[in-house]
This record gives sequence, structure tokens and C-alpha cells, in this order.
Amino acid sequence: MFPEAKPGGRPRTTTCMYPVVNAILYLLCQGCTWRALPGDLPPWFTVYGYFRRWGKDRTWLQAHDKLYQSVRVGASREPSPWEAAFDSQSVETAIMICTDVGFDPGKQIHGRKRLITVDLLGLVLQVLVTSASVADER
Repeated sequence: MFPEAKPGGRPRTTTCMYPVVNAILYLLCQGCTWRALPGDLPPWFTVYGYFRRWGKDRTWLQAHDKLYQSVRVGASREPSPWEAAFDSQSVETAIMICTDVGFDPGKQIHGRKRLITVDLLGLVLQVLVTSASVADER
């Protein structure tokens, strides 16, 4: 699912993609900083470079879609859902966070809003994070 090395430049010799993906998943699950990755994983700057590149060229989105469809087929469902559920949650942000922060008057919360769409199996279709002041009808 992940692209081959880019043509030109230094050839990829020592970096295997499996440890890079494991490092990214570790970071996302543990919530640590890039520089706090354990020593048995690839260097943080290597992992960060692949993470950014795969975000820009939509590799993460393509990998999600392939895995999503294979899970649905494994559950004896169509690859694409017919129905979905949508919900939002306003979440307070830390004091030092100042970008994309708003006030949700309905929940009396100063922070951000998570808008999530899932299929009827509970698999995530789409996630959007906005200012808490954005209305759900959007």
C-alpha cells in the first residue's frame, strides 16, 4: 500500500517500511513526541519525513480506504456503505492552544469540535476537526 522509493536522489537502502509504519502507529497510539520514539524504531526524522510525505500524497487515505473495504467485505457487507451515522463532540483545548478554537454556546465549551462519520459497523468514514463555534448543520 505504501509507495516505492522516489526516483532520483539517494537510493533507499537501510529503511524498511514495516518499522516506519510501526513507529507512526506507536506515536499515534502513545501520544508521544517525534523525538521520544523508542530507540529500537527508525530515527524520528526518518519516520516524520515519511509521515508528512504520505499525508501530502494521500497515501494514508488510500491505505485507509483499502483496509476499510477489506474489513467490510470480511464482515459480508458491500465494500461501500449504504448508510452512515454522523455525530459531533465539543472538546475543551489546552490553555496554550489558540488556533481554530471557538466557543460552543450549546455545550458551554471553549475549544474544538470533532465531527465523525461512521458506517453501521462502526468503522470511521470521515473525521473533521473544526472550531467549536462551527454549527453542526454545516
